[in-house]
Amino acid sequence: MMTELKVTRRQFAARLATAGGLTLISRRARAADFPMRQYHNQPTNSPLHKRLVEMWAAIKTETAGRVEVEVFPGSITSSGPRTGPSSTEMLRDGQIEFSMVSASGLGSIAPVVQVQATPYAFRSQAQVFDALDGDLGDYLRAELRAIGLYAVPWGSFENGFHQITTATRPLRTPDDMQGLRLRSPGSPLYLELFETLGAVTRSMNITTLHAALESDLVEAQADPISIVEFFKLYEVQRYVNMTNHAWSGFSLIANLQAWQRLPSDVQGVIERNTRTFAALQRADNAVVNGPQGRARLIERGMVFTDLDTAPFQARLSDFYARWKQEIGQTATSLLEAHVGRLG
Repeated sequence: MMTELKVTRRQFAARLATAGGLTLISRRARAADFPMRQYHNQPTNSPLHKRLVEMWAAIKTETAGRVEVEVFPGSITSSGPRTGPSSTEMLRDGQIEFSMVSASGLGSIAPVVQVQATPYAFRSQAQVFDALDGDLGDYLRAELRAIGLYAVPWGSFENGFHQITTATRPLRTPDDMQGLRLRSPGSPLYLELFETLGAVTRSMNITTLHAALESDLVEAQADPISIVEFFKLYEVQRYVNMTNHAWSGFSLIANLQAWQRLPSDVQGVIERNTRTFAALQRADNAVVNGPQGRARLIERGMVFTDLDTAPFQARLSDFYARWKQEIGQTATSLLEAHVGRLG
């Protein structure tokens, strides 16, 4: 079983209050001109957590202690029905200053951001970041700014290309997707994708995924190899089906008002270090998602199936037509300028 940190919304709110000096201001917090909070939902053994901790430590040093950011790993979860705001809502409301947010996490408030997860669009990590560090990323940052969020330039961190893992049988053709009980990231794009391919989808927080697979609530899931490794899904899954059906990452997002309160020199330090540590994390994750990560999972007993993905993509023509309308012509054109025409 996983032993990864799980934090309830009540516990997280209490920690935020303490960290922000709302109930008890520590000596360390008083020393910083800008004590802030950073949230992400990955395990502490992930490159994302490691590089964020290093990044904020470097920023603290470079600003001579003026900036001090506490990093909160793990997920805001609850044992019962959801009763509080999501981390994205907390970010937008200013309850936290920084968060790592995926396209699926932003999809409900900024559907256009899901363009980066368009199925079978990107074919390499280099192609992804050419777009997201360039004109497509600039467009998405402008869209987020309009709703009160500041996406830090060069702040796209890697999650990776998604694969489908299964418990009892490998996938070989799209027909094998029929009736597959699959946990999907919660964005409308992913849910519609898998339903188009015939799966029975269920959305849940990633920190509950291991338990859901172990109990057979779902029999499959769709995430990068790194997620299989860091969340120990190899304990409850047997087959890694190399569908490469979408790419995802984590964008470093700030509450816009909190960002605007920072002096320009501090903003510059954060942006410069973001670029440095995002590059390091991308390289880290490329190793985990690449041959070395594959070899580790084979050693743990997993079986890899390399698929011909063309038949999967061929079933998505109507899907592409609908999602181009949802995402909009500008984002679609910017994406297709990098990857070619889709659908």
